[in-house]
Amino acid sequence: MPPLIPFDEIVHLFSEFEHTAFRLETRRGYATDRQGQRFQAFMQGVLPQPEPIHPWNVNVRERSAQGARFSRVRIVDEPPTDGQCFLMATAAGNVAAGEDIRVLTRSEARRLELPEFDLWLFDSRVLVRFHIDDTDTTTGVELVEDPAEVLAACRARDAAWRRAAPNAEVWAQVRSSL
Repeated sequence: MPPLIPFDEIVHLFSEFEHTAFRLETRRGYATDRQGQRFQAFMQGVLPQPEPIHPWNVNVRERSAQGARFSRVRIVDEPPTDGQCFLMATAAGNVAAGEDIRVLTRSEARRLELPEFDLWLFDSRVLVRFHIDDTDTTTGVELVEDPAEVLAACRARDAAWRRAAPNAEVWAQVRSSL
């Protein structure tokens, strides 16, 4: 296994990329979400409110105003897990900041043979592959610049994007069934 680096060591990429930052989310939930107050409130029936001054949203707004593009595809189960529902519920704030978030079912992701790991892809040149343990905690990331691996990630992004639906549409359907 290649050496892992802490996520904090790649944070600069979110403000330094030139054109595109794409995220593929494959997990059924994330430990950091479950540990937060917003998730606990969500589990009690309180819908999360957008956080326009959150540093993530501030950066997305600023970079989007400069012409950069943030996008992500979230893979969800049928029915979605609590963690996946939480992410869909919180997406409105990210979208308001300028991020384009889409949702794809896990069955479709398998049919497309998408990676089963989370990743960020910057400018179709740099791949950040997450390593996440059985408790849904990120243990580190790999910074990958190998052209073959980056190309595979670009192909996965393109396949997922074409078939994914806007988060708001999927969340409206899921929410109406709860």
